[in-house]
Amino acid sequence: MDAREKILEAATELLAKAPVADVSTRAVCEAAGVGAPMLYRLFGDKAGLLAAVVDRGFEEYLASKRAARPSDDPVADLRSGWDNHMRFALEHPNHYRLMYSPELTAPPAAVQEAHALLHGILERCAAAGRLTVPPALATQMIMSANVGAALSMLTRPEQYPDPQFSERLRDSVLDSLTRPVGTREPEGGDSAVPVAAATLAARLRAAQSQVFTPAESALLEQWLDKLSAG
Repeated sequence: MDAREKILEAATELLAKAPVADVSTRAVCEAAGVGAPMLYRLFGDKAGLLAAVVDRGFEEYLASKRAARPSDDPVADLRSGWDNHMRFALEHPNHYRLMYSPELTAPPAAVQEAHALLHGILERCAAAGRLTVPPALATQMIMSANVGAALSMLTRPEQYPDPQFSERLRDSVLDSLTRPVGTREPEGGDSAVPVAAATLAARLRAAQSQVFTPAESALLEQWLDKLSAG
């Protein structure tokens, strides 16, 4: 095991046992049997070390999401993704709290990848005509709700005694952003244009049409995103 792996292993073990989502670099160095200069040379600073620990801890979770095969129902995939996210947070509370700690000056790669994976599912929802807002906005709304609920339940579990709280919140959020299969919007309905625009924009991105130049495609997507925002 090289020095980097020893340091990450030690930091991971200390984090799992810590009463709060934090570890000291001194404790990590002692547990790994390395000097502080080695730690800082490999990770830059404490924030760099903590970000690497988060990415290491989230790798198994993200690997399962990467390997998941899309179902025929992208909205069902959203529900499954929400539940998996919450399950990981509750089973790995310190890693999860650390992931969103203000001590991390830059978001770990795991945060960015989780965001991208969610956005990909929402693009499928939009292309299927199931999304009522642009995928980018829906991604922000769902991620904010999912992360906020997880952190709240971890920080103040006594305030969330309802075992169905996460599922209730999930359904409320997703129902506000998606439409059932086969739903027809009445002519002149307030959401007819935004839904159509979000659907067309997602289908154009998925098809990567050669009819338009890159500049034309970018402009068309910009217009459609504005229309889909209502």
